[in-house]
Amino acid sequence: MRIATITHWAYGITVVLTALSGVSFMLSSNSALQERAAAEAHLTLDTLSEELALGAEVRSDEARLYVMRGEERHLQAFRSDEAAERRLEAVTSELAARDPAPAEAAALQAIDGQAEELDKLEAAAIQAYQNGNKAAAQEALFGAEHERVQNALLQTVAHFRDLTAARTTAALDAARDRSNWWSLVAKIMLATTGALFVAVLYFVLSRRVAMPLRHMTGIVSRLAKQDYSVEVPVNRRADEIGEMSDAIEGFRTNLIEREKLDAERLADQHMKDLILQMMHRVQACRDQGELTDVVVRFAPQIFPDLAGGLYVLNEGRTSLARVGLWHNPEHSAAEFPAAACWGLRRGRSHHSGVNGADVPCQHVNPPGVATLCVPLTAQGDMIGLLYLEEREDGALEPAGSRLYLELIAENVGLAIANLQLQEKLTALAVSDPLTGLFNRRFLDETLQRHARDHRDEPVACLMIDIDHFKRFNDQFGHDAGDLVMQFVGQSLREACGSSGDAFRFGGEEFTALLPSFGEADGVALADTLREKIGAVALSHAGQVLGAVSVSVGVAASPTGGSVETLVTRADAALLEAKAGGRNRTMAASKIRKSA
Repeated sequence: MRIATITHWAYGITVVLTALSGVSFMLSSNSALQERAAAEAHLTLDTLSEELALGAEVRSDEARLYVMRGEERHLQAFRSDEAAERRLEAVTSELAARDPAPAEAAALQAIDGQAEELDKLEAAAIQAYQNGNKAAAQEALFGAEHERVQNALLQTVAHFRDLTAARTTAALDAARDRSNWWSLVAKIMLATTGALFVAVLYFVLSRRVAMPLRHMTGIVSRLAKQDYSVEVPVNRRADEIGEMSDAIEGFRTNLIEREKLDAERLADQHMKDLILQMMHRVQACRDQGELTDVVVRFAPQIFPDLAGGLYVLNEGRTSLARVGLWHNPEHSAAEFPAAACWGLRRGRSHHSGVNGADVPCQHVNPPGVATLCVPLTAQGDMIGLLYLEEREDGALEPAGSRLYLELIAENVGLAIANLQLQEKLTALAVSDPLTGLFNRRFLDETLQRHARDHRDEPVACLMIDIDHFKRFNDQFGHDAGDLVMQFVGQSLREACGSSGDAFRFGGEEFTALLPSFGEADGVALADTLREKIGAVALSHAGQVLGAVSVSVGVAASPTGGSVETLVTRADAALLEAKAGGRNRTMAASKIRKSA
């Protein structure tokens, strides 16, 4: 049953019992009429007496305030009390009309005379004040005569009250005794009504309301502390408490959804911040190695549920090689042909997943796993691929994540294209276009850098000249001469390997710088180079070019001299080798000994 229904029933029963109690009171009221009349008489006489004393005191106070302060409002109040004086006369007339006892009548006559005498004193004092005699006015209102008359009036009023109280108290006591019995009967009826009402309230408030509310208060308190693990018990009561329980459950559900939305918003903002940081660092990278390190460092933070790798197309744009990975992707090869990826074929993101959602890429093994291939493009050209695979089911489903991935891919693709362009421009600036070796300008920069940063560290320099190079150009043409120079340059690069750098010095002359090499090491490498070059028979356009030989001059630093004179000393040794019959190696230190 609903609480409202219980309350209505309780209200109806209470009304019935209250009506019965009212009947009891009505029956007792007949016996209380005499008591009431006596009490009214006593109260009336006492009230009228009080008005006599109070009216005199108020009027005196206004007169005194006027002569003390001179404020017109007190004079107006005093004069307005003339109406109070008329009321005083009416009060005394009314008291006389109530057939008072002889002593009471005598007291009333005395009150009338004393009040009139007091009024005359106060009116005279106000007139004196208005005539400018403030001292006389104050003396009249605060003097002994005024005090005597006022005290006499008050004493007479008090005596009158005592007389009336003595007369009416006896009548009041007799009437009270008669009404007490009937009043007791009415109280018993009223107590019965109250007991029944309290019993009903206890059942409704304590059992039906208070206990469920206490339980719900604990639930609401935990919800207020964001403890959403609290369970709201299922309450099938078809009353207000049941409705409140349903409302709290709805409130809890809404709070959980709101907390989830807040968490998603914070996660999205955190992802955006990480992407922004990643983009700033990608734009500041100086080479592809740094860019790869940035992507590998930030990608697992942005997408912790995805494994992946960064792939870059080779120069021929035929295959992709993985340059970086995170979370160890397991389903894509480190290298594969460009045609094996549907993302590169279509030029847009390709998502293949379970249940045959889309055509799987050929580089994914097994083909049923959920993967995403995002092409890296710049100005419409394919640069590489951002490959991702799920570590947890559904990680690739949110559309927001796909959008962020494409944004990252776009920026990374542009950054890689810029870095590749910079590398090409740098290579053109420091390389010889014919042989692919470093050029003369880069040689000078390398020597300056070594002189500045590693002056005291050993370094060897080889100066190489192709013997009788002019005959290749004259006899077989310049294309044959270019072939010879390319062959010698390639042989020099292979001979140096990781030990040093090879340069084209100019014309048919080449240079090699070998850090950590002494002169003897340089001579040994030069001899190896000469043997390697001389062992190959070149041909061009169906013609045998004949043997190719080189002369080499070797100098070292700092044992043989400063870095600044390194090339000069190696060139002098080269001239000595050519003067000695060519196809030989000459060390700079040997020139000094022979001299």
